[in-house]
Amino acid sequence: MTEKKKTLLKRLSIPVVLVAILFALALWEEPARVSAKTQDAYKSLETFSNVLSLVQENYVEEIKLDEVIQGAIKGMLNTLDPHSSYMKPDEYKELQVETKGSFSGIGIEISMRDGILTVISPIEGTPAYQKGLKAGDKIIKIDGEPTKDLSINEAVKRLRGPKGSKVTVSIHREGWGDLKDVTIIRDVIPIVSVKSKMLEPGFPYIRVVQFQAKTTRDFQKALKDAAKEGAIKGLVIDLRNNPGGLLDQAVRMADIFIDKGIIVSTRGRIKDQNMVFEAEADAETYKFPIVVLVNEGSASASEIVAGALKDHKRAVILGTQTFGKGSVQTIIPMNDGSGLRLTTARYYTPSGESIQAKGITPDVVVHNREVDEIDDEAVSQKRKFLREKDLKHHITNGQQEEKEEEVKKEEPAMVESKTKGDKGKAKKQPQDEMKDDAQLQAALTLLKGVNVFGPAGNKAK
Repeated sequence: MTEKKKTLLKRLSIPVVLVAILFALALWEEPARVSAKTQDAYKSLETFSNVLSLVQENYVEEIKLDEVIQGAIKGMLNTLDPHSSYMKPDEYKELQVETKGSFSGIGIEISMRDGILTVISPIEGTPAYQKGLKAGDKIIKIDGEPTKDLSINEAVKRLRGPKGSKVTVSIHREGWGDLKDVTIIRDVIPIVSVKSKMLEPGFPYIRVVQFQAKTTRDFQKALKDAAKEGAIKGLVIDLRNNPGGLLDQAVRMADIFIDKGIIVSTRGRIKDQNMVFEAEADAETYKFPIVVLVNEGSASASEIVAGALKDHKRAVILGTQTFGKGSVQTIIPMNDGSGLRLTTARYYTPSGESIQAKGITPDVVVHNREVDEIDDEAVSQKRKFLREKDLKHHITNGQQEEKEEEVKKEEPAMVESKTKGDKGKAKKQPQDEMKDDAQLQAALTLLKGVNVFGPAGNKAK
């Protein structure tokens, strides 16, 4: 070893010394055993060691080595895809708490788009939902601090806090000239994953807000409660603005209506990630027609359910193109209490189509037009919602990309529905909350015209 290398090692701190030693050992291996890829990797590690050493010695203030290395890890994962991330011990604990069904915050699902914190969907009934935050809103500041290039975990940490505390988010929405400050009072966010009501006698409506540990159980209970009120003629399952959740719950819920065959499959780089989830025979049978409502906020697990029911011709999918998050994240616990969220596979529908960066295309496209915001046809046509394919570093769907011209040729039938203010009110429906929901109106109309479902009903359990 040269004097120059010895001097360098003396200047390095313990973690960097280990990296340098590993590099040196690799170079001492027999040339035949060291691939070109391995040599390139260790050269990069040497560069990292040198940079860290220079930062330690020359930065204007003394650095905190752990924080700098954690930042390097986060930066590495940020170059992969929007859903891979490093979680510090406290962030990993927060994730574990959330999967149990509640947390304290404002109640939104977020992601990064071109370095800008963006709302995928608000959770229904939460403070954010009540304050009017919507899918596609860009959060430019949190309590006056810019969010550009902020990691998802850091953003979540800033948005969460004790019940009753306040947080101010500066929002930009397409069509707005200026930012709008929205002050939100944090609350405990219980994930009530299933809500239900009767639209009309014989036509129940079940909304799945998010897929949590008890979602399938609660869904089945809502279904049985509806049956007690009389024979079910048709069912509306609302998966709009459902950001996803637990895979097993999505599979079990789809299995309620599918008698046999594949529900979803996953494929990754390693064999262990290649899995097929199939339907299991059940004693209960449901032969009524189903309409599933989806929109640009329907992601991940909700896309799995919609895709399975569509491919098995068990339901008509109605609404707008879904978000397109068809990637599988594996949570890997680390020895120091931290966690690694790593994208390890892609989801595929029963027909073998990848959901990733594509989403589920509805059988019937219906756009909900909002009363106060969009009253001009040209503005409506230009409006663009955030989807997976818009996220920086998103992974492709692993299949040959369809040309835009080809997709347009295969576009499904579109129902153009307008729900304006005094200029053109929608016909009053049995329940007032339906009057401005063109998608729900269309779903009920379809269910009433049972003849359009034909084969779907025959293939039910």
